[in-house]
Amino acid sequence: MATRKYEQRLRAESAKATRRRILDAVCEQLREAPSKPVSIDVIAQAAGVARPTVYLVFGSRADLFDEVGADLLQRGGFESMIEIADHPDARQGLRGCIRGVVEMYATHRDVLRALHSMALLDASAVGGAIQRLEQGRAAGMTHLAERLAEQGLLRLDSGAEQAADMLWLLTGFDSFDLLYTGRSQPVERVADTLVAAAERTLCA
Repeated sequence: MATRKYEQRLRAESAKATRRRILDAVCEQLREAPSKPVSIDVIAQAAGVARPTVYLVFGSRADLFDEVGADLLQRGGFESMIEIADHPDARQGLRGCIRGVVEMYATHRDVLRALHSMALLDASAVGGAIQRLEQGRAAGMTHLAERLAEQGLLRLDSGAEQAADMLWLLTGFDSFDLLYTGRSQPVERVADTLVAAAERTLCA
């Protein structure tokens, strides 16, 4: 029985390592050749697996990109951002959430830029992954806006729905990248700028 459990653990660790190598290979290809379609053959070769293994592990090209998106969120501290957004003081939650989003974008900037660009050209695979990521962000911003409204922190001329729209705009990848890449601003300054814009626009 002990030997069987040991073998099962080894197989699970091997499967996990294979999954990790494939995801890393996708990200590396996106960094090195962001203007080229992601090649499953290249990914398989870089990960040291056969092409069918990629599909065996992830199911489809669309599922692969879904997992890439989910992995970026996990490694970017998405769970921590959820906790920060639920700070008892919604205004502190607003500040912490925006800073967390900016740090995540900065950590994976090149991969995210490639994914957003590819989504326009490969809607069936990459586009779906980006859409699901954005749906999650939209839900988070709506929740944050509602908490600001419940605590009476919004301007009198700004309701929760309008606040959610503004937070959606300010926390988008393009808003971050216009400052980070377009204006060559450091991460801390980008975060300060976006937090200030949110507070001055929305908060009483």
